Amino acid sequence: MRTIDEHATATAIITLMRGVVYREKDEHVWAGWERHRAAVSDHFAEIGIDVIIDALEGYAYLSTKKEVDGEEPLPRLIRRRTLTYHASLLAVLLRKRLAEFEAGGSEGRLVLTKEAMVDMLTVFAQDSTNQARIVDGATRAIVQLRDMGFVQELRNQTDAWEVKRVLKAYVDAETMGDFAALLKTYADDSAMKEAK
Repeated sequence: MRTIDEHATATAIITLMRGVVYREKDEHVWAGWERHRAAVSDHFAEIGIDVIIDALEGYAYLSTKKEVDGEEPLPRLIRRRTLTYHASLLAVLLRKRLAEFEAGGSEGRLVLTKEAMVDMLTVFAQDSTNQARIVDGATRAIVQLRDMGFVQELRNQTDAWEVKRVLKAYVDAETMGDFAALLKTYADDSAMKEAK
């Protein structure tokens, strides 16, 4: 029979194995993890996994340890999922919007409507005149990001989507910089087309 501490440790380990753990959503798991942090981290360290925690933002997730020179790399914990073009673009746009939200001194959660996310993507689909196709691609992108835990539809609210802060861990500053350069190129190309 497990002790209370063993049960709390096992619960934290299993919940982390399922995906991202949010302090606000899984308070009892988060509290158990904080009390048994060493045991949980040691468990995963044995199999080459790091527990990545952002206590300030209130989330934790697992990641395969970085390769050490001379060692054979371990298999990935989770297979990489290839994002569609629209999902990749939406992830970067949402990350940018989240950075702007935080830079503006806003507290709380960034909540957007599906229409707002579709509008964000529409800017990059100017060549397409088929609005239904644009909306369909955006909807699939939102679902893909939801399945990855980057956005979450809010309960008891119609068409309200929270952008989860864990997105910052997946779309880093370097990616944002690369994307800014692509946006500038895109804007320059659009301006040249309009000038003709």
